[in-house]
Amino acid sequence: MRIDIFSDVVCPWCFIGKRRLERALAQRPQEQVEIHWRAFQLNPDMPVQGMPRQTYLQTKFGGPERAAQIYETIRENGRKEGLDFQFDKIGTTPNTVRAHRLIRFASERGASDALVERLFTGYFYDGQNIGDVETLADIAAEAGLDRDEAIEFLNSNEAVADVLAETRFAYENGINGVPCFIFDRRYALAGAQEPEAFFPLFELVQNEAAARPAAANTA
Repeated sequence: MRIDIFSDVVCPWCFIGKRRLERALAQRPQEQVEIHWRAFQLNPDMPVQGMPRQTYLQTKFGGPERAAQIYETIRENGRKEGLDFQFDKIGTTPNTVRAHRLIRFASERGASDALVERLFTGYFYDGQNIGDVETLADIAAEAGLDRDEAIEFLNSNEAVADVLAETRFAYENGINGVPCFIFDRRYALAGAQEPEAFFPLFELVQNEAAARPAAANTA
């Protein structure tokens, strides 16, 4: 089973969605699951250097008061998944192109899930600036990647076009919010759904996979 996950590393619902998918897979184990993390920018017009958090909250939500209401709902949902969001520690809302590029770098080395997990915890638990090259290199090392190789990659332009194209593809194909889970490139589940919402998709993919050999034998 292939699962493509369109997400952004500054999206708290994506972190929650990751946990709920993990719970779904734990409750209904699947054979040979391949997870592919896909780039999506919630803020595609974000300056390269990012934006002070308070400026971002004012621009996006009209001020910290409205943001506080929204984030309290997110905190409540996060607690149910064992997540302890520390929004007050975030000083900068980053441009996430570099982080998405680093995920592609990690995927080529079999470490994308470990890196994505560390990006989420670094940002939402520790308030790290995950748009900064040095910070990203440290996170890469913590995820088991070579720090020097990560810095060299991040200081190049490699995969920039790929990340921008992937985000554009998502928007052009109706993905306007994340997380969005695509099963076997055919079936989509949008949002940070409860684990039970994944089960029908698991069954559908399983049934189709089981039917393929039979269909081939009758051809």
